[in-house]
Formats: sequence, structure tokens, C-alpha cells
Amino acid sequence: MFLNEVSRNVRVLLGQIQRRCPALPANNTTARCMSQAGTDPEPTPDENEVVSPTFVNRNPRNLEQMALAVKDRGWKTTWPHREFYHRLMFSRTQHHVTAQVFSSSSPVPVLSCSTKEWALKKELPSTNCVAACQAVGEVLARRCQQAGITRMVYRAIPWTYRSDSVQAFRSAMKEGGIVLSEPRRKYIGT
Repeated sequence: MFLNEVSRNVRVLLGQIQRRCPALPANNTTARCMSQAGTDPEPTPDENEVVSPTFVNRNPRNLEQMALAVKDRGWKTTWPHREFYHRLMFSRTQHHVTAQVFSSSSPVPVLSCSTKEWALKKELPSTNCVAACQAVGEVLARRCQQAGITRMVYRAIPWTYRSDSVQAFRSAMKEGGIVLSEPRRKYIGT
């Protein structure tokens, strides 16, 4: 039974080879023709240089890093300003310290770090002291580096800018390799 199935499969395979290689005689069928290279036409240089009209940028952050992407300006009277690719928001309450990174395209934070997280809370004596602000800055800088965000806008509220906690947070972010300003947008004339 098994031998009949094998011989049937071999006959089907030989039939397929004969159909693909009609130049060979039927009695001398080999798999030699299956390994021969096909005769594809050589591409012309013009075909390689043509750019697709439906090009889709698969890395939209590339334009941001080159400072060519559009920044939404918003109204001049709004505060904080809307002209950014990524914005850092730092808030300190009675009990916790929170830092969030927002993208210009969504109101939901892209990255966040807080002393409400158990991993940070268990290492700190207090969740709202200067050391907590520095720890949040170090952890958020590490997360930003892992996500590939190295530049962002940070505009602190003017009356809280000089506090020790904000200065500790800013220095931890800078030591983590994050630049707290973005390049000006480049306008390319056409």
C-alpha cells in the first residue's frame, strides 16, 4: 500500500518535470532542468533610479530629528507654547512627583515616571523630597534614551523654576543625556 503511494508520487513528480522541461526526451527525464538559471532580462539603469510616487515614510521621527517636520504653532497667547515635537511636564504634589513626556500629535503621554511606581517608592525615604525629584529625573532620562527621544522642550512655571527640586530634576535629566531644548525648525524653499 505504502509502496503504491510512493510510486504514484514519483510518477506525478516526473510528469511535472516533463511539463516544465519540454526540450528533454520523455525517456531521459532528469532534474537537471530544474537547476538551470532562468533567462530574466537585465534591468536598465533607469528602472533602479525611479522613485515610487506612493512613498510612505516608515520612520516619521526621522524628520523630527532633522528638524524638518512640521511643528504646530497654535495661538501665540496660549501657554505653554504648542510648538514642539516632544514636551516634558514635571509636576510635584504634596505626596508624589510625576514627570511625563508628551508628543505634539497626541494628548496621551508617550513616557511617564512617578514616585507612585512601586520600584521607585520602595527605594526612597520620602516620595516628594528633592532626592525623589532627582530619582524621577534619572529614571525618566533612562526611559527616554531607550525610546530614542533625546531632545524635548521643558518650560517650567516661572515661579517654581528656581526651586531645588526642579533644579535637581533638570540636572538629572541632563546627566542622563537628554537635551532640554529642541532645534529650530528648518524651512526649505522650493
